[in-house]
Amino acid sequence: MSWLSNSQGVVLTAYHHSGKDRAVAGSHGQGGEEATSSRRCGQYTMNQEITKAKEKPPFDRSSSQDSVDELHMEDYWTEVENIKKSSENRQDQEVVVVKEPDEGELEEEWLKEAGLSNLFGESAGDPQDSMVFLSTLTRTQAAAVQKRVETVSQTLRKKNKQYHIPDVRDIFAQQTESKEKAPDGTELQSVRTNENKYQGKDDQASGLVDGEKKLIPLVPEEAPASETDINLEVSFAEQAVNQKESSSDKTQKSKGPDTPIPNFRVPKDKTGTTRIGDLAPQDMKKVCYLALIELTALYDVLGVELKQQKAVKIKTKDSGLFCVPLTVLLELDQRKVPGTRTPLIFQKLISRIEEGGLETEGLLRIPGAAVRIKNLCQELEAKFYEGAFNWESVKQHDAASLLKLFIRELPQPLLSVEYLQAFQAIQNLPTKKQQLQALNLLVILLPDANRDTLKALLEFLQRVIDNKEKNKMTAMNVAMVMAPNLFMCHALDLKSSEQREFVMAAGTANIMYLLIKYQKLLWTIPKFLVNQVRKQNTENLKKDKKTMKKLLKKMAYDREKYEKQDRSPNDADVPQGVIRVQAPHLSKVSMAIQLTEELKASDVLARFLSQESGIAQTLKKGEVFLYEVGGNIGERCLDDDTYMEDLYQLNPHAEWVIKSKPS
Repeated sequence: MSWLSNSQGVVLTAYHHSGKDRAVAGSHGQGGEEATSSRRCGQYTMNQEITKAKEKPPFDRSSSQDSVDELHMEDYWTEVENIKKSSENRQDQEVVVVKEPDEGELEEEWLKEAGLSNLFGESAGDPQDSMVFLSTLTRTQAAAVQKRVETVSQTLRKKNKQYHIPDVRDIFAQQTESKEKAPDGTELQSVRTNENKYQGKDDQASGLVDGEKKLIPLVPEEAPASETDINLEVSFAEQAVNQKESSSDKTQKSKGPDTPIPNFRVPKDKTGTTRIGDLAPQDMKKVCYLALIELTALYDVLGVELKQQKAVKIKTKDSGLFCVPLTVLLELDQRKVPGTRTPLIFQKLISRIEEGGLETEGLLRIPGAAVRIKNLCQELEAKFYEGAFNWESVKQHDAASLLKLFIRELPQPLLSVEYLQAFQAIQNLPTKKQQLQALNLLVILLPDANRDTLKALLEFLQRVIDNKEKNKMTAMNVAMVMAPNLFMCHALDLKSSEQREFVMAAGTANIMYLLIKYQKLLWTIPKFLVNQVRKQNTENLKKDKKTMKKLLKKMAYDREKYEKQDRSPNDADVPQGVIRVQAPHLSKVSMAIQLTEELKASDVLARFLSQESGIAQTLKKGEVFLYEVGGNIGERCLDDDTYMEDLYQLNPHAEWVIKSKPS
């Protein structure tokens, strides 16, 4: 683009789920309507044949689209046209090479992303190393892993690779397999794990047990009955299996992307809600592994292809504001503002929009003047980091256009290269509840920088919607305007029918709407995933203790002394039904608190802050939090409504610590 003449072109190699190898590039030689609209720095090819706002698809919409509001769709196509105009007369171009993966390549990459790379390849080790992880999987999760291990195994055997080739029978040696014929003659596999004691009939089982004591009820005896309740205690894929088998499923089918969305809610959990950012990094890593497996299992059960892509080679700018990767921007910005989690230019653009008042009619919908946007970009690139840019000269609609431009021109989409197609495929899931469940897992899987930036964007969009009575921007209006900026950049197909374009428009706008409306729910980590992490930690702890005891025995060490040291302080010093709360950074004295049925985490914090002096006395609610540390979890920040007695029963060997959240 002429106003970023010093920017480098981007070469991006990605895997595509189908089709031959192909290269997509912007063309210098054609102009006007013939010119490709993809000449944008660091971005994916946009569909050249996007229907214009005034030339909406002429075909008759099906009954599944009858309730899509004409004005809402007008907003969508108008935004697409604005994007197309803003990309004209750009001189820079990128080349997107779409490579069809070799047989088994996607499955091998999937196993690596799921933390199971040690099952195959040069890094292959003892399959027992993964048995603890595999033993915590549900039926559907285990089936998803097995399916991909089989594909990789067959591929490696064909290639006659010299390194270790996994045998599914070895990897799942402790699992029984029942095979049955599908109507088309193919084999369907239902995998049950003997070690998974909680995988009994209909997966209603005893949960995680430590010795004789039941610790983790992985699946409740009674799931929430309401159709508007999002059940986070049972695997989403397992729920989908049960739903498919249930006759009541007929009443829950989604008729289309425009079907009215009920007000979903998450029932209160007495052991507390876990949000993204509440867990220690080592436990969050395990959650991400499980989330990928669960997402794949859910898509497998529902018959939807999980399309992943992988950026193999990408050349990007290493300085500037626009067309710069999020990670590079944050690295630069954190030198100026340590701990910042979203790019400074992104924050400033939102701040500038809000300074103009969120009551402005048509906010986000009305574009800024193209010439001004071009000049502002040049000036921002030159003066932003020097602090010399005059923000008073930026009109509100120009700032909104710059914000959308920033999102579109990220070298890799905000929703990530790997999972953008999975986000798009959500519209193919049969029910709104399942769409939300898949979105929840995808948000967990996003890289930290992408997830944090998306969260800041959604929170801002909600503030815009809160002023809808005056700015005339409802949740659906905002979704229609923002969807093209997050999704259209990745339209890799050069040609598509008008009907497909319309369906994609309605589908992605629906996804955008769900992201905005249910952002709090989507940033929640499902309890069943946390429980699987707890089980992994418990099993690993048992394994480590056995190893340590053997080692100590060989060293003729005083085992009795070791066992005394190994006892939890809760066992040794604190009476039954009492917890000891510590705040090492705030107080030298711990506090013993008697557990009751009604005692919540907020009560513990209030009691501590009311009795302490010095620095603790100056603290306010929201500055420090109560943490569950150790036992069957690394570390977990508790929400105010956590019932302490219920959590104590879930993790009796934990310590309870008051501290601030890391920045």
